[in-house]
Amino acid sequence: MLGDIKYENQVLQQLLEEAKEIGEIAESEAEETEKNGTVSENFIAVFKKTQLPHLLLPKQYGGPQINLRSYSEIVETVSKYSVSAGWLTYLYTIHNVWAAYLPEKGKNEIINHGGLLADIFSPVGRAEPDGDGFRLTGKYNFVSGILYSDWVALAAFMKLPGGEEPEFCAFALPIEDVEVVENWNTMGLRGTGSNQVIADNAYIPEHRLLRLQEADKTGRPPEDNGYDADYPFYDVPFFASFMSGFSMVALGGAKRLLEEFKNRTEKRVRLRGQIAKESRHQGVLAELNLKYFEAEGLLKTYISMLENYEVTDEDKRPEFAALRGRIVKICQDIAVKVLATLGGNALFRGDPVELFVRDLLAVSAHRSNLYEDNIENYGKSLFGFESKSLG
Repeated sequence: MLGDIKYENQVLQQLLEEAKEIGEIAESEAEETEKNGTVSENFIAVFKKTQLPHLLLPKQYGGPQINLRSYSEIVETVSKYSVSAGWLTYLYTIHNVWAAYLPEKGKNEIINHGGLLADIFSPVGRAEPDGDGFRLTGKYNFVSGILYSDWVALAAFMKLPGGEEPEFCAFALPIEDVEVVENWNTMGLRGTGSNQVIADNAYIPEHRLLRLQEADKTGRPPEDNGYDADYPFYDVPFFASFMSGFSMVALGGAKRLLEEFKNRTEKRVRLRGQIAKESRHQGVLAELNLKYFEAEGLLKTYISMLENYEVTDEDKRPEFAALRGRIVKICQDIAVKVLATLGGNALFRGDPVELFVRDLLAVSAHRSNLYEDNIENYGKSLFGFESKSLG
């Protein structure tokens, strides 16, 4: 057991060094990234040379198959240098999870290909059976990392053969089968390159059908005989585990802002010679650190709930969503307070504070992190009303 722990620690330390390396690259290219609306080819090339793209592959495919606590450390490390790079590190790695839920043939085809994966699970497409496969048409926005992806999963509701009601599904396509429209021009998370994807009557064979509804309900891949019971994303609600990384990204960005606030306050001299670190800024930093500890603790609770998850009649999805929304909201509040307290010098375009604040506001705008929606759904569930939360 001691040997296993020592080996796991060595693996994690190596992964954290790689996370720091790509984070530093992303930070050094921040100006170019903001201008181009995407991280650079150089960033992607280095990212692909690390073990990071394989983080969340099932161990049968040669990845380190780390646990969620270690995963959080890695995503937070990258995000402390660049929120956009942390976002892509999270999504490029978590997308291997949906591949792990495909039928065996589809899983082998996509994972063994070795390329990066993208997805968008908003079910805005129209799908219908066609022979031994399906046809999909739809226009999808906000597809993060699509410019460097080899595969993309797109969602739609579709009545499956033999089914009674339309089912929430996703369809995995090679990038050649869709059109990418570069329309990403936002105030934050610009480096994510979250552009539009259009599928026009695209054909998808049956082995590339991902039954999202079924995956979320059972936590199992389609062929569960002999499946890897140690894989941290099996036997838990699909969406609650899949969306866990947004909080990790936000925490990494908030930690960087706290460091910026402390460093600048120590050197800052205000009007009439008052030294900022000897003023009310002491209390501000203390308050913000406590907020950060609160968010950090909530993430630990979230991960613990996943690690100890048991299928019962009680639906925990609204609770997962509320925790995630609260974590991101705290990080958003930290960002705004840091900017408002530091004052005008932090407002200049390209300043790390200005950049990280914009990026964290963009993280909070993602549909899975919308605070009021998540809290309302959680409150409904506490009183026994139906909740629409995906988890």
